[in-house]
Parts: sequence; structure tokens; C-alpha cells
Amino acid sequence: MSTHRHSPARPDRRAQFATRPAARAVRTPLVLMIGAALLFVGAFVLVVGTGRDSGTADGQSFADAGLAGADVVLPASTFDDGLARFYRHLTAAGREVRFFVMKSSDGVIRAAFDACDVCYRERKGYRQAGDVMVCNNCEQVFPSTQINVLQGGCNPAPIERSVSGDQVVLSAAALSRGVAYF
Repeated sequence: MSTHRHSPARPDRRAQFATRPAARAVRTPLVLMIGAALLFVGAFVLVVGTGRDSGTADGQSFADAGLAGADVVLPASTFDDGLARFYRHLTAAGREVRFFVMKSSDGVIRAAFDACDVCYRERKGYRQAGDVMVCNNCEQVFPSTQINVLQGGCNPAPIERSVSGDQVVLSAAALSRGVAYF
């Protein structure tokens, strides 16, 4: 027999600690779930925040251009500042094509795939530097006024487009012709 007595003024310490393992059992999965959620969010931010698979050396970002397999219709006024806008579009077959549209210094709205016949395998595309487009792979420079005029070699591969009123229209068929570049 134990001669140890519990004093009524002092609560039984064993009863106090008896609930701790149960609380720990609940906290451990909760901590693991929170840790996994933070890891997932961190990975998502890392993937999305690094250019969204832009395919260009300078981290160019691409806007989505309309519904998959449909013609792309863009407001012509978007290009009044002379800056190239980069887009990605899904064809009816689900293939992604990337392209840019700009108003050149002579006032013509031009469109080209973000690829050329020579460097497309590198998937680096172009960037704008003032009034020229520069190949991110070979650094060749192309005046904006020659986009859609010159083709082949390292020139940006042209896309047929039309301007009707305040709309630039790129047909789904014209965009589908660029799948080989991507």
C-alpha cells in the first residue's frame, strides 16, 4: 500500500496531465495539414509567379486571347501606344500558340507569332526595344515596319490579321497555322 496521500487543497496532477496526449493527438494532424497547405500555396506562387511558362528569356508575360478555337478580336485602340502586346491562344485542338500584336511606327497594326523559322526550338520568342523587335535567342533586330512584310529566317512569323473599325481580328485558322512553332 502506498502511504502517499493527496491533499484536498492540491488537485490530482495525474488527472490534469491525462488530457494532454489527446490534445497532442488532435494538434499533430492539424499542424501537418497547415504545413501541407502552406507548402502547396508556396509551390503555387512559385510556379505562377515565375512568368507562367512564358517561353521568353526576359520573362515576358502573356495575356489569354479569347476562347479556345475561336477567332481573336482585340480593340485596335489597345495598340495606339506602339507597344507590343503578347498573347497566348488555345486552338480548337487544345494546342497553345503565342503571338504579339503591335502598331508599328508607320501606323499599321501588325501581328506575328512569338517565334520564327530558325529559333523557334529554343522557345524564347521576342522582346520589344523601342521601335524594333529583338529575338531573345540570336539577338537579331527587326524594325516594327517589317513585321508581316518580311518572313522566313529569323523574322517573326507573320499572322494574317484584319482591322475592321476599332477591332483587330485574327482568325482561328490563321492562329492554328502556328502550332508547329510551339
